[in-house]
Amino acid sequence: MLNGWPRLAPQLLSLLRIVAALMFLQNGTVKLFGWPMPMPAGATAQLLTQVGIGGLLEFVGGTLLLVGLFTRPVAFILSGEMAIAYFQFHAPQDFWPIVNQGQPAVLYCFIWLYFSAAGAGPWSLDTFLRKR
Repeated sequence: MLNGWPRLAPQLLSLLRIVAALMFLQNGTVKLFGWPMPMPAGATAQLLTQVGIGGLLEFVGGTLLLVGLFTRPVAFILSGEMAIAYFQFHAPQDFWPIVNQGQPAVLYCFIWLYFSAAGAGPWSLDTFLRKR
C-alpha cells in the first residue's frame, strides 16, 4: 500500500488546496456577511476598512483557490495578507504563536506560499483550462 502512496501526491495537493480554501474563505464570509457566525457585536466589516479589504481578499481569494483558478498569483497575494495579519495583529501580543493565537495566520501564510510555487494540482480550473 505505501509503495503506491507517492503516486497520489498530485491529487492530495488538490485536496489540500480545496480543504484549506474552504476553511479560509469562511474568514471572509464572517467579516463580510456575518456567516456562519457573526463578528463581535453582530456587525459586519465596512468594505473600505482594513478588515473589510481583508474580508474581500479572503472571500474572493478563497473562492478562486477553492476552484483552482489563478492559483499561483492569488496564493502569493493571500500569503502576503496572512504575513501582514500575523505581524500586525498577533506578533505584538507575544512572541509565540500559540500564545498570541496566530497559528492559523502562520499556517495559511506558508500553505499559500507553497501553492504559489506548486500550483493548484490536477483537480483545478487552472489545469482544465491549460489542457484546452
